[in-house]
Amino acid sequence: MKLLRRFLRRLAGFLLLAVISLSLWMPSAAVALPAGTAISDPAMLLRRALPLEAKDRKAVIRLQDSLEDITQRLKRNQWSKIRADLNVVSLAVAESKQPALLGLVPEDKRPQAQSALERLRAELPKALAAIDTQDKVQSKVFQARLLGAVDELEASLVKSYPFEVPDQYTHLPQLKGRATVEMLTNKGKLTVVLDGYSAPLTAGNFADLVQHKFYDGLSFIRAEDSYVLQAGDPPGPANGFVDPATGQNRTVPLEILLQGEPEPLYGITTEQAGLFRLQPVLPFSAYGAVAMARTETDVNSGSSQFFFFLFEPELTPAGLNLLDGRYAIFGYLTEGQEVLRELKAGDQIRSARLVSGTENLVPPPAA
Repeated sequence: MKLLRRFLRRLAGFLLLAVISLSLWMPSAAVALPAGTAISDPAMLLRRALPLEAKDRKAVIRLQDSLEDITQRLKRNQWSKIRADLNVVSLAVAESKQPALLGLVPEDKRPQAQSALERLRAELPKALAAIDTQDKVQSKVFQARLLGAVDELEASLVKSYPFEVPDQYTHLPQLKGRATVEMLTNKGKLTVVLDGYSAPLTAGNFADLVQHKFYDGLSFIRAEDSYVLQAGDPPGPANGFVDPATGQNRTVPLEILLQGEPEPLYGITTEQAGLFRLQPVLPFSAYGAVAMARTETDVNSGSSQFFFFLFEPELTPAGLNLLDGRYAIFGYLTEGQEVLRELKAGDQIRSARLVSGTENLVPPPAA
């Protein structure tokens, strides 16, 4: 009954917004209607977004899939199938396979890959012991540790940054890789992974603002249950970040990398480009997707305001969301979902800090 009431309230909001489009900095809820099914786990989405060459992805895909399968198998108490999954992992990381796998890794990243393989081999016996005793809590713990090592291994397989941004945008900061932001709020901590492989300008702009402590002390300004939570509006008349070097509002273009495409689409929605059937590499199908806010009328007006997408599968099943291709996702919340659920308009970002990936941030060139 509670869910039905929430759905009816939200439906009424959709109808109202469809008539009177009131929001300037938050996407209209009327475009949030999805269809179909899709991956809704942020960690899985980030793994699949890595720009790996086909042969490298093939080398690790069974390892990745087997560990991810455990999540559903635990829900169904399929212990023998979980053991079979772990046996696949054991074979994939056997010392006899190490030379071939390390041969795919760039030389400067081989210590990272070797460390990941050693972690996998060390955690496997513990995971198997948890499975043998049918301990769900410990099984989830060791699954998370194994997947963390897989993340490290797959990151080491990235050969180089896959593309360059167009010349007209090289004056903007760029994130050439990934970075992690820890955001401390008055309700607790949020951890966000920024994906510069898919959105270098959008993620780079956000990371640069974090480095300058722009978000410290700012409040969340809009909240809508099961839809969005928005922040990033500075005090005063400005709606975004005013670059002290130029005195001008710094904006970033709409930036969306589509599956199968070599580089992002800039300055145009996928619908405007006639590519609405193509899926973004970073879709609006996970709770805590982080996206750039903009005005309704200018796709290139993103500046400092951003929003968390409060995906709820009961109301908006994962799939082709109509926000996809219209707003730029640049990362996902990976820890702190329970905190995000408690945050409301008026709550505060006490601090935001880059805790990893600062080496991937390319600041704007000096004027």
